Amino acid sequence: MAAERQTGTMQDTLQLMRLEVAARRNLTPSTVEFTLRAPDGAELPEFEPGAHVTVETPCKAMRRYSLVNDGSNPQTYVIAVKREADSRGGSVSMHEDASVGSALQVSAPENDFALVDGPKFLLIAGGIGITPILAMAHKLKAGGTPFRLIYCTRDASDTAYLDEVTGAFSGQLTLHHDEGDPGRFYDFWDDLETPDASHVYCCGPAPLMEEVKAVSGHWPDGRIHFEDFKPVEVVRADDTAFDVTIASTLQTVTVPADRSILEALRDAGLKTVSSCESGTCGTCKTRLIKGTVDHRDMVLMDEERSDHIMICVSRAAEGDIVIDL
Repeated sequence: MAAERQTGTMQDTLQLMRLEVAARRNLTPSTVEFTLRAPDGAELPEFEPGAHVTVETPCKAMRRYSLVNDGSNPQTYVIAVKREADSRGGSVSMHEDASVGSALQVSAPENDFALVDGPKFLLIAGGIGITPILAMAHKLKAGGTPFRLIYCTRDASDTAYLDEVTGAFSGQLTLHHDEGDPGRFYDFWDDLETPDASHVYCCGPAPLMEEVKAVSGHWPDGRIHFEDFKPVEVVRADDTAFDVTIASTLQTVTVPADRSILEALRDAGLKTVSSCESGTCGTCKTRLIKGTVDHRDMVLMDEERSDHIMICVSRAAEGDIVIDL
């Protein structure tokens, strides 16, 4: 079943499959691995390393998670979810409410981070960013393609799949723990100073990816690849509360300073449609009737910004707004 991402109104839908949690295991104190399968055990749509699925979490927030397992003829999807300290609900609800036997709505795999053909690879992972990188490392090793893996974490206890990466890739692995000390941040310059034939794939927290971008700017175009599920800062420190009114019903919902419009509507029991919830897919595009908007998405054309809003990330710039669901 394919996932459809459309850019029309809130009536557009993301096609989802009903899967169940077949198993869960703790990878670290803050990271849990979930194995998902069809209730009847049917084979699931195939995928390549770097692919992700969109999961409707128990709290109804839509979140994207990279797939860790082999994607050829899969009967399961395996994801790993880190409980974020500043979670907006998604990771917490997965940890607390997605137990074995729980049903979840899950999209078919999509891949914006696919491996290209190349003679050799440098894989860089930070923290939970190991999930797509791990699948890539297994694929490259199985195919006999040369690669190196740099995996940066805080400490051994915070390192998901530690035994797997050290056992499977010991000859190709650089494992670095900074112990939470900024002074011990891994120096990527030695690895990226001289461009070669490698393709570089990087996934991890923003500081790590920004550092890799900074020291790889002299590499040829198309050779450095990044995966980032959080390209938009949904909530900012200086955000304030405002009201949003639904034109068709005149119902007014207060959007707190630390919640998005989409989340506030969902909290109020209103039906919403979303996918990425990061301002990049267009699923939650909504007609704006009245008000001034602080547009934070990466989807709307300039000519659409006067009468549309992406309610997963954008907010009222001043005063209140009226929208049409």
